[in-house]
Amino acid sequence: MDITDFPSGLASVGRHFLIGLQKSVSLTEHDKRLLSSLRPAGIILYGDNFDHGVPYEQWLSSLRELLDCARACVERETLLISIDHEGCAVFRPPSPITNFGPAAKWAHRSGEVGAAMGVELRSLGVNLNYAPVVDIHTNPTNPVIGSRAFGETPEIVARTARNFLFALEREGVVGCPKHFPGHGDTSVDSHLDLPVVQRSLDELRQRELLPFAAMVRAGAKIMMSAHILYPEIDSERLATLSHIFMNDVLRGELGFEGVITTDDVGMGAVARLFDRPGTARSALEAGCDLIMMSAHWADTSRTIEFAQDLLTSLRSGELSFKHFEDSQRRIDKLLMAAPVYPVQVLPQAVFTAHSAIGRAD
Repeated sequence: MDITDFPSGLASVGRHFLIGLQKSVSLTEHDKRLLSSLRPAGIILYGDNFDHGVPYEQWLSSLRELLDCARACVERETLLISIDHEGCAVFRPPSPITNFGPAAKWAHRSGEVGAAMGVELRSLGVNLNYAPVVDIHTNPTNPVIGSRAFGETPEIVARTARNFLFALEREGVVGCPKHFPGHGDTSVDSHLDLPVVQRSLDELRQRELLPFAAMVRAGAKIMMSAHILYPEIDSERLATLSHIFMNDVLRGELGFEGVITTDDVGMGAVARLFDRPGTARSALEAGCDLIMMSAHWADTSRTIEFAQDLLTSLRSGELSFKHFEDSQRRIDKLLMAAPVYPVQVLPQAVFTAHSAIGRAD
């Protein structure tokens, strides 16, 4: 296709977005309009999208209706139904879905836990999980990673994350390793402000990048960027917007050919940056494919502005049409790798078995 034949509607660029839904167990009018306008690659489920405090089959029925409505709005069966499902505090669904606790607790049986999570998430219609965390817990003052990491060395993290990823994907749920190029050595929570890490690229190669390289070799289909500034490597752009990190290192040096998604661009580390015209374009130019924004952190109607920014950039030639098409092909390949699952009840025996995994030494 030539740019002169490119559709003018926002839906033509909408597949470059992941939308976190508003706080509701049914699709709000806001979300219906947004999904219908953009037809994004996918949606993100949060705790408030589950009907807590009611019986299992009842909240499952509400979830089924929400997902059916989302697909109807997008007018596409192939939709990424995604969730942050790590365990402990990073956990969204109600009981009886199993909360295995922080990754550090079950690192030695990450394959078993990954398989169990895959079974349960698939029953919720979820086909993409923002896990495993492949950050290394190297900074004891880190306020956001800590026990979410599998361990304190790249060898432990690489091995356990690989086992988790393999097991999760064997059960049909795509895993998304995060947060590239590494969030374990920060002392600031990027949900609130921008972490700055004084490390050289050679230092990252010797430690932080090793688990990500292992994820590339393991066949990861999607990776998530980190909102962190490494001034010794790129003094002007944080990792999410850095061509050095996303293109030269992740795609070039590590050989990653899959989809790169930003972490949520409504977070405190980057929210002000994304208020500037052209920042959405900059994310794609750096090497990202998907821009994530959830109602948990910001007004998701801003994604309409981001989409218009991309469309304008394409038509003006500021954003390379070939670069855009290559990115869309990666997204379409990911969509094809993420099956559509019916929301269905799991027998109690499944949860009993999974609970036993969680209690094992």
